[in-house]
Amino acid sequence: MNIYRANIIHTPTPNAFEICPKAYICVGDDGCVEGIYEQLPSCYSASQVTDFGDHLLIPAFCDMHVHAPQYRNMGVAMDEELLQWLNKYTFPEEIRFAEMEHAQRMYSRFVHELWMQGTMRSAVFATSHIPATLVLADMFLQSGMGAYIGLVGMNRNCPQPLICDTEQHLAGLQTLMQYLHDRQKDEINPLCKPIVTPRFIPSCTPDMLEQLGRMAQQYNLPVQSHLSENMAEIEWVKELEPDVPTYAHAYHKYGLFGQTPTLMAHCCYTDGEEKELMRQSNVIAVHCPTSNSNLASGIAPIKQLLQANIPVALGTDVSGGNNLSVLRTIQYAIQLSKLQYAQYKRTVPFISLSEAFYMATKAGGSFFGNVGAFLKGYEFDALVVNDQYLNHDNYSLLHRIERYVYLGDDRDIVVRFCRGKEISKPRRL
Repeated sequence: MNIYRANIIHTPTPNAFEICPKAYICVGDDGCVEGIYEQLPSCYSASQVTDFGDHLLIPAFCDMHVHAPQYRNMGVAMDEELLQWLNKYTFPEEIRFAEMEHAQRMYSRFVHELWMQGTMRSAVFATSHIPATLVLADMFLQSGMGAYIGLVGMNRNCPQPLICDTEQHLAGLQTLMQYLHDRQKDEINPLCKPIVTPRFIPSCTPDMLEQLGRMAQQYNLPVQSHLSENMAEIEWVKELEPDVPTYAHAYHKYGLFGQTPTLMAHCCYTDGEEKELMRQSNVIAVHCPTSNSNLASGIAPIKQLLQANIPVALGTDVSGGNNLSVLRTIQYAIQLSKLQYAQYKRTVPFISLSEAFYMATKAGGSFFGNVGAFLKGYEFDALVVNDQYLNHDNYSLLHRIERYVYLGDDRDIVVRFCRGKEISKPRRL
C-alpha cells in the first residue's frame, strides 16, 4: 500500500469539485485507489506516508485528440482555414515521417512534452507510415504513460507519399496490434493500445472505411476521427456521401460511429440528427477550443452537447492547437463558452470550471476505463502541484485550483503518477 497526504482535489461529477484538505489517499499495489481519509485508519498506522505538505494533488490530464507528427509545426502556420492548412503545412510535415531519424527526434520531443504538461493519457494520431508509428508506440511503451495510438488511414485526397492503400493499411494496423500485444505480454507497459484511425471521410475511400469498420468490430478496437470541424469540410462530405443525412451518419454507415468506443473531435456544427445519433451511439465529443479558434473553424456548442447527454472530453489538437497544455485547454474551453453565451444573448449557459476540469480528467479518462478521478477502484493517475509561487495566502483551495488553471503551467508539477507509478522524465532526442 502506498499512502500520500496532500490537499486532494478532483471532480467525481462535473457539477462541483470534491475538496479534501490535508487528507490521505491510499493506493494499492495494483495502482488503484483504495480510499481517501481525513484521518488515516488504524490498519494503516504502521505504513509509511509520503507527505506532500500544502501541495495540491489532482488527477493527471487526458488529451483525447492530438497529432504527434504535427509537433514541429506547433505555434506556426495558422494563416489558413482547415483544408488549405492541411495541404499547405500539415501534409508536407507528415510526409517527413518516412525518414526514421526525423520520426525518432520529433516523437521523442512530443512524448517528453506530454510528460511535462502532466498528460498521462492521450489519444494520438500518428501518420500513415507504419515504421514511424511503431517508433511512436515504442516511445510511449517506454514512458510508462497510457495512450491509444492510431496509424492514420489515408488512401485518397492527399499527397501521394501519404497514401497507403487499404490492404497495406490493414496489414499495418495488424502489425501495430501485434507489436503492442507482444510488448504488453512482456509487461513493459500495458497502458498502450491501438485505435482505428481514419483521418476523416474525405481521406478514405468507401472500401477503406468499410474494412476499418469491420476490423474495429472484429477485434473490438476503439475508433477516433474528426467530425463537422469546418463548413467547407462538411460540404465536401455531402458530395462524397450524398445518401446519408449528416457527416456522423457517414461514419455510422461504415461501422465507425459507436459500434465500438468512439472519439470524434471538434463537432463545431453538430446539431439535429447528428447530435441525436451521437447521443444514441454514446460517442464522445472531443472539444478542441484552441484549434477551432486558430483555424477559424467555429465555436463548438459544448453546453448544448452536454445538455443532450453527450459526453465531452478535451483535446489540444496540436498543431491546429498551439500548445500541448491541457491546463490551457481548460481555460480556453471556458472562455469560448462565455463568448458563445454572449453571442446567443445569454440563452445558453456557459460551462463552469468544474465542468471543464471534469472534461480534462474523468470524462477523457473514461475512455481508458476507471481513470480521471480519485474514486475507490480508479487507477491512480495524479499530479502533485506546488502552487506556492502563485501567492495563495488566504485563498481557499477552490480558488487555488482556479488560479492554477488560469495562471499555472508545467513548472508547478513536481510529481507525476500513472496507474500508481511515479513517471520519470522520458528521454528527449
